Amino acid sequence: MNSLGINKPKKETKVVVAMSGGVDSSVVAALMKQEGYDVIGITLKLYDDAKQSKEGRQCCAGQDIMDAKRVAEKININHEILYYQKKFKSEVIDSFIDSYTAGETPIPCVQCNQTVKFRDLFKYAKDLNADALITGHYVTRIQNNGHANMYRAKDHNRDQSYFLFSTTQEQLNFLRFPLGEIDKSETRLIAEKLNLNVAHKPDSQDICFVPNGDYSSVIKKFRPESFKKGKIIDISGQQIGEHDGIINYTIGQRKGIKISSNKPLYVVNINANDNTVIVGNKDNLEIKKIKLRELNILATKKEFQEIVNIKVRSTGRLLKAKINLRDNFADVEILDKETGISPGQACVFYSKDEVGDKVLGGGWIDKTFNKNYPLS
Repeated sequence: MNSLGINKPKKETKVVVAMSGGVDSSVVAALMKQEGYDVIGITLKLYDDAKQSKEGRQCCAGQDIMDAKRVAEKININHEILYYQKKFKSEVIDSFIDSYTAGETPIPCVQCNQTVKFRDLFKYAKDLNADALITGHYVTRIQNNGHANMYRAKDHNRDQSYFLFSTTQEQLNFLRFPLGEIDKSETRLIAEKLNLNVAHKPDSQDICFVPNGDYSSVIKKFRPESFKKGKIIDISGQQIGEHDGIINYTIGQRKGIKISSNKPLYVVNINANDNTVIVGNKDNLEIKKIKLRELNILATKKEFQEIVNIKVRSTGRLLKAKINLRDNFADVEILDKETGISPGQACVFYSKDEVGDKVLGGGWIDKTFNKNYPLS
């Protein structure tokens, strides 16, 4: 059994490494080559706009593809580029726009992993007769008797398990994540020692196809008719203002509402059906129950019989909750205090064991409920 848990000599083990052009995936490719595996690097070209923000770089376009190619040449591995722009537009960008115009706050990075990366690239790696698909994600994968479990990474500040909740068991059995047990600082040190050109490259910022962080500009480009004026109302239903389009608002937003009030006002709901934005005080943001859709379950039902932990945003803390699974839906009762949960985000389930925080699966937040004000 080799270091990847595959019963083959390393030199006979073919691995596909997803290379975005960043330091993480570059280090993974270099480590696999250094260990003696048969490595193929693959970079996905996902969109044609290669703009960069001042804060950082974006992945999967322009310079990043060239960086990946240079790393592949440096470590002497075969490198391919897959042109997935059409897939990315229909599966990720269009889904992002649909979600925003429905009053949700989408996470396109999860959609990208779910579709073009862990579905299409997974299939391509299988077609190459590869033994594993390897990425630079910071998650821990533990395998027992051919069955893999996913855990939060050792470096919780870099942990990306939230973005991978939709990974299927078949995909997880095939995937490998070599960086799960190290800190990001160690990754950069490895890149320096190997003299990789991306050793000091800044991490990607924001969403790759929204390099300046201006989400509404993307909607304006593809769906300009979405900017319709509508009412801003309070939780009693009284109109107290007017907005220029619901896509300019997100749940929990305080700045930019432009309505004078004795107390700070927050966006507590967005109703796409009647094009209204509902505002209230901070207490109205506290959510006690959420309904999930499109579940992906990586555990047995028995593991949900007790209280589990959940995350409702990528940078959020673990919250205690009770889960009631219903086919492809779930009702979640949140036992800790949490505010500003938005439909369109993911809710990821975790349980604690001797290894760490195990990912049980998750789903998309469909509706949220406040004890005083039902948000739907």
